[in-house]
Amino acid sequence: MAEEEMVNAEQAEQPGGLSVVVTTADDSIRVVTAAGEIDHHTGETLGQALEVSDTLSPRVVVELSQVTFMDSSGINVLLAARRALSEAGGWLRLAAAADSVLRTLQLVGLDTIIDCHETLHQALSN
Repeated sequence: MAEEEMVNAEQAEQPGGLSVVVTTADDSIRVVTAAGEIDHHTGETLGQALEVSDTLSPRVVVELSQVTFMDSSGINVLLAARRALSEAGGWLRLAAAADSVLRTLQLVGLDTIIDCHETLHQALSN
């Protein structure tokens, strides 16, 4: 992993906060690692990390193992990111979602729209 960027790390220290770390795997896949809660207060932080950019690959994996809560705001951020990345010729994959977050993804059917993988390694190699 060559490149790393921390986004809003100070929010992770607050109850209900979210931290996002962006790295690059295999020089072509952006890995967005989120920790904390994804809700209407923190969704914008994740959305910024998922934005399509000329300098960043349109292939993105979001690692969710440290996300403790996700509401509809997080679902909407992921849907918008998937749409934008697809339009840019890329894709979005989710990896290692905790059981409670995975259940939310399954309840709304997001797991049928965005590829969900048990591990980050699986998401990067498929």
